[in-house]
Amino acid sequence: MVGMTSPLQPVPLICAAIKQTRMLRLIYHGKERMIEPHDHGILNGSLQLLGYQVAGSSSRPLPNWLLMKTAEIIDIELLDQTFPGGRPTVSGSHIKWEKLFIRVKPTTKRTQTDAI
Repeated sequence: MVGMTSPLQPVPLICAAIKQTRMLRLIYHGKERMIEPHDHGILNGSLQLLGYQVAGSSSRPLPNWLLMKTAEIIDIELLDQTFPGGRPTVSGSHIKWEKLFIRVKPTTKRTQTDAI
């Protein structure tokens, strides 16, 4: 299991994926998922990963945000595929982490409205 490395210590593979804006393929709650990893930290006393699921299996429509306990991720693979960076949230706010280890950098790609 991914979260079994050390109690409440960041998972190196997740940190590398966030730093390099690389996609993750993982199994969470019995479903294979393709995730853009965004935040990794401690929330409600457990290690968690906030990701934006873009493909794979889900009980909700995709794409969608997914908060996962790392101890419940049973398989994880760092992919060569990258993503642009942080995404805006609908509310404009972020999760209030007890401890945030790493957050993906905001996307630097300009949108059409930036040029106006």
